[in-house]
Amino acid sequence: MSVKPQEEDALEERSAFFIGADSDISEEEDHHELILQKANALASENCLREAIDWFSAAMRYSPVRPEQLSTFVDCILHNFKRKATGPDALSGRSLDAEESSREDALDCPNCHCFLGEPVTVACGHSYCKRCLHRRLLSKCKLCSEHVRGEEKVNVILCGLLSKWFPEEVKKSKKITEVDALCRRKRFREAVELATDTTAVARLSRAEAYVGLKQYRQALEDTEFCPQSSCSAEVGHSLILQEFVMDESLQVFLHCLAVDEDFPCAKRQVEKILCDLLSPGGENVKVGLRETTQNALPHLRSKTLVADAQAQLQSLERPGLSRAHSLRSHSSNSGEEGLKRVWSAPQLGDQDKGSLLKRKLSVSDVESRVVDSGSSKHKKQGESVFYFPEDLLDPSDLECSLCMRLFYEPVTTPCGHTFCKNCLERCLDHMPQCPLCKESLKEYLACRKFKVTIVLDMLIKQYLCQEYGDRAKTHQEETRELSDLTKNVPVFVCTMAYPTVPCPLHVFEPRYRLMIRRCMDTGTQQFGMCISDPQKGFADYGCMLIIRSVHFLPDGRSVVDTIGGKRFRVLSRGMKDGYSTADIEHLEDNGEELARLQELHDAVYEQARDWFQNLKIRFHNQILQHFGPMPEREADIQATPNGPACCWWLLAVLPIDPRYQLSVLSMTSLRERLVKIQHILTYLQSIPNN
Repeated sequence: MSVKPQEEDALEERSAFFIGADSDISEEEDHHELILQKANALASENCLREAIDWFSAAMRYSPVRPEQLSTFVDCILHNFKRKATGPDALSGRSLDAEESSREDALDCPNCHCFLGEPVTVACGHSYCKRCLHRRLLSKCKLCSEHVRGEEKVNVILCGLLSKWFPEEVKKSKKITEVDALCRRKRFREAVELATDTTAVARLSRAEAYVGLKQYRQALEDTEFCPQSSCSAEVGHSLILQEFVMDESLQVFLHCLAVDEDFPCAKRQVEKILCDLLSPGGENVKVGLRETTQNALPHLRSKTLVADAQAQLQSLERPGLSRAHSLRSHSSNSGEEGLKRVWSAPQLGDQDKGSLLKRKLSVSDVESRVVDSGSSKHKKQGESVFYFPEDLLDPSDLECSLCMRLFYEPVTTPCGHTFCKNCLERCLDHMPQCPLCKESLKEYLACRKFKVTIVLDMLIKQYLCQEYGDRAKTHQEETRELSDLTKNVPVFVCTMAYPTVPCPLHVFEPRYRLMIRRCMDTGTQQFGMCISDPQKGFADYGCMLIIRSVHFLPDGRSVVDTIGGKRFRVLSRGMKDGYSTADIEHLEDNGEELARLQELHDAVYEQARDWFQNLKIRFHNQILQHFGPMPEREADIQATPNGPACCWWLLAVLPIDPRYQLSVLSMTSLRERLVKIQHILTYLQSIPNN
């Protein structure tokens, strides 16, 4: 079938049209992306006004997602905090916050109000229940560790606060009732119940006012509260989408000024800024193809930032319009395209870009933000807490497992507190809370048994004498466990030999405890013996040195050990379910080196021939479990245990454990070499099937 020349021309024109359209779209996308990159570059350099121009320009040509304004929000927040508080206040805030956390131990680190219903998170710090259950923080304010927010109230700490500060706890519970009414949308009842004048009570009432759409009353309640203690709560409680835009923007900026990591407030600021910069309702996506052709080479040049900043500086001169300034600084080829870019912030009738600049200027920032949140004194409407030392009873701080004063108190997600060692011992037997039987499988898998900071501080500060006695007892117990000749822990399992690796799978609760104690005391050693029907375990064994411990999620562990010194058992005992022994270490006797060396070399060659002639299956199994045969040693009497090849052979030779034990107990290298030689001779005499 032939095609007429006219038809061919039409097809070519149509193809060129579609190709040109695709090319235009691609160039437009590149242009839009470059404008956004330029805007983010200016924002990262803290050029607020210039960044506003470029973000506005980007929005005229294509929609911008709120999350793409994250760098812009950081720039605005930096200027907001600098203008509101000054550099001195910002530089000293972290130090003051640390001092405040030490002095106000019973305050919530997030809202700085009385803990009320304290909840201890995984890192060991405690927050009020309201802050955690309302998701007002994603990570700990004191250590930046991730916060799940699903933990329950700390039972011990809650009981202590109820005893020491009954009125404050009563107020906290009342606020909890107000919050519950708000969740059930019974806002009028919540307003009537929230009669207290504290900051937290006013915030709860402000939320109820928002539910009733009484925004002015809500704002009055939040303005009463000190910004340092409730800005994060304001960001959560007052999502004022129906309220005046610039007022809600300032509310969220106040929130971020204290807590830059508060996610809800930052998302709201991004949305508000996106609305302010967007050209609402007008058809502004014009001339992209022309703009791309003219302006794209300029935007791609290496001098983009410097040229743009020079142009922007000229734009800010009094008496010069954006269009006039553009014509005086742009080339003829790019004049029309750049004119559209630079005139972009003039959005409709209200010029939203200029409006945003005015909102973020110094004159609009209210002076009430000057408080940095680190004052050592309570703000207006809050109580000053004096610790009631006369009500402090040591029995209130006793572990329910060991019935002694807490030592390294650890609080589980279910809210119960135990000594760290006591809790670990219980979890060795069952991954459940010893009191409420709630599952602690996830808690055990993480193995983050962090000390509860508040309880530990109270014990050390107000029960100094009792804590000193408790610490002394703990140190004595640890010192007793550190002796490698008295009451040495014994793992009754298999044969172990000096220098030979011995990997172990530990699953029994008694041996979990034993391994943990070996690690805690720092010795990282224990004895290994085979069982004995009459005595419990054999008279001879080998010390194992722990090289690493890998804990499994269910509490089991894989322990990598290697053989150390040999020992003889002097006496036997038991401790917390596992065997112990008083021991003495064994060493080889000195012997005539010349004949001993000759015997050693002969046995070594015989052993190497036997190993090389093994079937490939057995050969590979030995390599996998025990590694290759050790190299010949220059000095066979250099160590108390003799050459390593003897112990490697003793481990891999297929002989009865009792016979292996008799060789292990020998203190004569000659006798040991002769025994191994006899075994090799016997094995080599058997036909290799």
